[in-house]
Amino acid sequence: MLDHLIRRATVIDGTGAPSYAADIGIRDGRIALIRRRSPSPVQAGGRVGERARTEEDASGLVLAPGFVDPHTHYDAQLFWDPYATPSLSHGVTTVVGGNCGFSLAPLHPDRPADADYTRRMLSKVEGMSLAALEEGAPWNWSSFGEYLGALDGRIAVNAGFMAGHCALRRCAMGPDAVGGQPDAKQLRHMTALLHEAMEAGAWGLSTTQSSTHSDGDGRPVASRHARPAELLALAAAVGEHEGTQIEAIVAGCLDRFDDAEIDLLTDMSTAAGRPLNWNVLTIDAAEPGRVPRQLAASERARAAGGRIVALTMPILTPMNMSLGTFCALNLIPGWGEILALPVPHRITALRDTAVQADMLRRARSREAGVFRRLADFARYVIGDTYAKENDGLTGRVVADIAAERGLDPFACLVEICAADELRTVLWPMPTDNDPASWELRRSTWEHPDVLLGGSDAGAHLDRMCGAPYTTRFLGDCLRGRKLVPVERAVQMLTDDPARLFGLRGRGRIAEGYAADLVLFDPGRIDAGPATLVHDLPGDGPRLDSRAVGVVSVRVNGVETVRHDVMTGALPGTVLRSGRDTETVGTGNFRTGKF
Repeated sequence: MLDHLIRRATVIDGTGAPSYAADIGIRDGRIALIRRRSPSPVQAGGRVGERARTEEDASGLVLAPGFVDPHTHYDAQLFWDPYATPSLSHGVTTVVGGNCGFSLAPLHPDRPADADYTRRMLSKVEGMSLAALEEGAPWNWSSFGEYLGALDGRIAVNAGFMAGHCALRRCAMGPDAVGGQPDAKQLRHMTALLHEAMEAGAWGLSTTQSSTHSDGDGRPVASRHARPAELLALAAAVGEHEGTQIEAIVAGCLDRFDDAEIDLLTDMSTAAGRPLNWNVLTIDAAEPGRVPRQLAASERARAAGGRIVALTMPILTPMNMSLGTFCALNLIPGWGEILALPVPHRITALRDTAVQADMLRRARSREAGVFRRLADFARYVIGDTYAKENDGLTGRVVADIAAERGLDPFACLVEICAADELRTVLWPMPTDNDPASWELRRSTWEHPDVLLGGSDAGAHLDRMCGAPYTTRFLGDCLRGRKLVPVERAVQMLTDDPARLFGLRGRGRIAEGYAADLVLFDPGRIDAGPATLVHDLPGDGPRLDSRAVGVVSVRVNGVETVRHDVMTGALPGTVLRSGRDTETVGTGNFRTGKF
């Protein structure tokens, strides 16, 4: 007997093939039966021979494989939110964590301070609530395997995790991980910790060299101090384990790689014999040289026997800015020092015309990289305000307010924020929402080493909400720009990432595959606007977005979401390398992209 039967669904199976009408039967967490229905009304009424404990009519609805998000930071959130919200509501049934060099394990068993350092680092570098990190996770593990075991049986999504270089370095070197170089013994210890993590199920190594990644003390995070020899030793270790990968961030990810960075990423991939992915590829027609330069890394890697895959987002993710709290503005060269001042001193500095001129110069400089996109302050929209003198400004564009007041747009923005003691919420209007940029995105998605992803879900909680990219992209493909057919869009969200990571039996609707499924209304599928909620441990804020048109989400055959309401079921699996992933080499590409 089947556990559940979905009748009359329009199936988009994840392979890119045309959709078809079918009944889908589920048994023991897997797809046990696919019965195609004839398009002829005369022949369409037959019934599946097997009985089912429950069934539903999916007429007019699309059934797709569960979406795979290749870049999240749900490592801690899953302890207080096993549903990985809002991703699960938007059809994401598998998440990849431990990215950017940041994992919650290993921790040295004799140094409790390491856990405190990790929490403060994550709070700064990934914009997570420190109170939530302290109160919401047990922190009762030391090894990577113990961390995975702490999640076993208590999550609603499938989750796999990279081993973060920062944790490995801290565990092997202690406080010297920041600023120091490992001696031979420490490097052997670090490598052994990585081997141990992968034996326990880590998906591989993640690391960062990004200039934007600083710890809770404002110092470069541990992996930024690693030299190429250390990175290559760890990459070689990755290649000794089945079903593993590398994820790496370097400074050039924000704009353009330099030659040394391309060489490093290529050498890491070839040393491991594994794909390496990075994020995020920003696509903007106003910067026509960026995409060719960034994808030159993929071409060079292929020529050397490696593979470098760029992650890019298929939507424009709105970002919540403020001069009062840490956000992307702090990452503009020279801005961090000013925005770190105590609020009264910060306001004084910001009002100084010479300081303003220097800040604008730095924001528009080549060294600002992708953050140059934030420098058009005339296009900012005012969000929440607090002072009486700012009444009526919410929803207005700074350019219009500045014209009324006879001020430069940035000076006008500073005055508005200063009146609110810098609490004003700011929304930068995207500069890359033009037809040329969207056409450039469409053509870039066709590249064999470009993958959709980079949501950062679980991070930057009150500043951005990238998790709904799946539903928003599908809605755009069905009713908006229609840049790619919906069958291809589903493949880009399911089978492509599943094949890159070597997920066994996931990413497609096929008999024997895991019943990770999303049932949605093609006429409504979308994501609602991002709204600020206070539901973190310690009552911290985060941005949330409701799914629109998602009827049901199933993980391993069990319904976890029904009409945007969690069912309470926890059928997710901690996916372990080797057991749940197979090796994807640098040269074995399936039909299609990945």
